[in-house]
Amino acid sequence: MPTSNDIRLTPRPSRRDFLKTSTAAFGAATVGSLAGSLAIGRSAHATGDDTLKFGLIGCGGRGSGAAGNAMNGHKKNVLVAMADVFEDKVRGSRDRLKKIKPDQVAVDDDHCFAGLDAYRKVIESDVDVVLIACASAFHPVYMKAAVDAGKHVFVEKPHGVDGPGVRMTQAACEEAKKKGLGVVSGLCWRYHPGVRETMKRILDGAIGEIVAIRESYMRTPYRIIKRNPSWTEMQWQFRNWYHFCWLSGDDILQSLVHSMDKAAWAMREEPPVCAFGVGGRSSSFEPVHGDQFDHQAVVWEYADGTQVFGFSRAQTGCYNEVTDQILGTKGRCDVTRHRIEGETTWRYDGPKGSMTDIEQKELFDSVRAGKPINNGSYMAKSTMLGIIGRMAAYTGQKITWEQAWNSKESLLPENVSFDMEPPVKLGKDGLYPVPIPGMTKFA
Repeated sequence: MPTSNDIRLTPRPSRRDFLKTSTAAFGAATVGSLAGSLAIGRSAHATGDDTLKFGLIGCGGRGSGAAGNAMNGHKKNVLVAMADVFEDKVRGSRDRLKKIKPDQVAVDDDHCFAGLDAYRKVIESDVDVVLIACASAFHPVYMKAAVDAGKHVFVEKPHGVDGPGVRMTQAACEEAKKKGLGVVSGLCWRYHPGVRETMKRILDGAIGEIVAIRESYMRTPYRIIKRNPSWTEMQWQFRNWYHFCWLSGDDILQSLVHSMDKAAWAMREEPPVCAFGVGGRSSSFEPVHGDQFDHQAVVWEYADGTQVFGFSRAQTGCYNEVTDQILGTKGRCDVTRHRIEGETTWRYDGPKGSMTDIEQKELFDSVRAGKPINNGSYMAKSTMLGIIGRMAAYTGQKITWEQAWNSKESLLPENVSFDMEPPVKLGKDGLYPVPIPGMTKFA
């Protein structure tokens, strides 16, 4: 969202223009090779070789973790290409993964790609599946490029940081479905065994009609990477992208979105009518914390009268809690603890498992079975719940779902480069400007 200083790039192009610019260089050149790669892959599976090659875009902690999860799922899931905007992150991730899974990491030096165009080279590589877990603003762009190239995709949350990004995600999911491609979301609680069983009972009416939901995601801030004097401002912001709204979408899209996805699940994917809320920054004043709020409280109102209350906080020295409480006419449910109380008393005691392992296993297994999973039914909507919450807190206004969904505000500039002017800069007070509710305008 714009700040009180109205920091804005001019002109503000559409995301479609950005994608066209960033992918045109390799689109035509790769059509033949990609078609050949897909033909070889299908033939190999038909003859009994169930090896699936995958590439990784984004070699930070979450990206490296996703690659490890994929290799945990099947011994013939093999990592063959990696990309990040920084070379040291690619090399470091490869070395760590190689120590853990030496037989499943086959990434030679020629397939370690670095730079802002490195994602294209992973997609060009002979891979069946692409894992995307980088700065969130790029998730829709890279996802669309992978689907256009005929690749199965895992995309970490959130699935966009603004309206144009979410609409791109939705369109890419629809295109993937037409092509028979798998798309799995990093909204990983959908793959948690206990949560799955709990939500099944909620949807079957175990607590009656839902009247209210409370979602809390309160934690300490993400780690700060110390500034290296040799880095440019853009390089430093990329190193600390979690703390800059144009790259991350604000903390509400990095954390609370997981909780809001569970609320969306319970509400049968019906969107709210509107949202309003409060938020600001009260403790994270140092410049290293970027331009985001450190606390937000939002109310999402639904057409049937149900209200969802969401609390997000990223501060040090405070009480932390991650919970999902659903209140119904016949009882209540603690989703995270898999417990129902009221007319029905129930607690999950079934099998356990890593939800991040399970999401990768189910994606790759579905590809092998020729029945790829497509999570497109909820990826865009759940992300938009976070975006409308941010919009409401930043502006101090009540924002309707239609306003948020059709918003033309694009946080991602055209032709991003390390030489460009940063979208947000330090103010005269030595701090990055943050939005001011009541003054920041909806766009």
